[in-house]
Amino acid sequence: MHSPYVFSLLSVLSICQQSAALYYKGFNIGGSPFGDPCKKQAEWARDFATMQAMPGAFSSARLFASSDCDTLGQAVPAAVASGTTLLAGVWTEDNGHYEAEKAALLKAVQQYGTSWLIAVSVGSEDLYRGDTNATTLAHQINEVRSLLCGIGACGVEVGHVDTWSAWIKPENADAIRACDFVGHDGYPYWEQAPVDQGVDAYHTNLAKTRAAVKAAKPGTPVWVAETGWPVSGDTIGPAVPSIQNAQKYWKDVACLAFSEEDHTFWYALQDFGDKPSFGVVGPDFKPLYDLSCWD
Repeated sequence: MHSPYVFSLLSVLSICQQSAALYYKGFNIGGSPFGDPCKKQAEWARDFATMQAMPGAFSSARLFASSDCDTLGQAVPAAVASGTTLLAGVWTEDNGHYEAEKAALLKAVQQYGTSWLIAVSVGSEDLYRGDTNATTLAHQINEVRSLLCGIGACGVEVGHVDTWSAWIKPENADAIRACDFVGHDGYPYWEQAPVDQGVDAYHTNLAKTRAAVKAAKPGTPVWVAETGWPVSGDTIGPAVPSIQNAQKYWKDVACLAFSEEDHTFWYALQDFGDKPSFGVVGPDFKPLYDLSCWD
């Protein structure tokens, strides 16, 4: 017979083990498919089913918007029905847009709870683009966290996604300090690295982000929010888009990242109307190359 203390201790250990093993792996997914202005719930359901049918049985996704295309209104019910979890996004560019994004996020949480919600990224690459400054962004991060807490969702983590080159700037440290997590974007392709050097460039830049975060706010987790290699598009120096090179980058980087203890969101599930195109599936939603890692 176990004492109540032993049962309590076992419960705590069980929860800790589950938390330590829970790492979200999935894809970035946009809300506007090629040839169609906005996705509907059925199209989101198709996206989630496509991920889950892959060798990695992925069940997490990062979304960029909340109100645009009624993203959360259409995606969340499909996520709940399929057991998919989402890293939600809130755009911050202008006040009207920002207000609509916050309202859409709060509506989704009030309607569906938080079981579907991994976390919230307030903005995406705003610092890299120069659309804002760290002080303003920090205020917005704190505001979204406060709004969520006001409707009983105090436990939801709130952060920001940006490029490694933005995170390492000392003037952006205030944004880091406001984050519960820091989302790292890194693309060796855009840095004109040959695909053979892709894995080294990936780790080098991720290490730079981690060092900047450790200096500004030790203990803050760094998530891989975006990385990938294009299957088509323009050649940039020695960086060549092709299915063969995207396959190599997947095997070298994705398979490693998905096996590590980091939340990782690959770019992208499908973007077959874009140039360059980073999508791992084509217009028929079939993989463009071998996505296995665990053979």
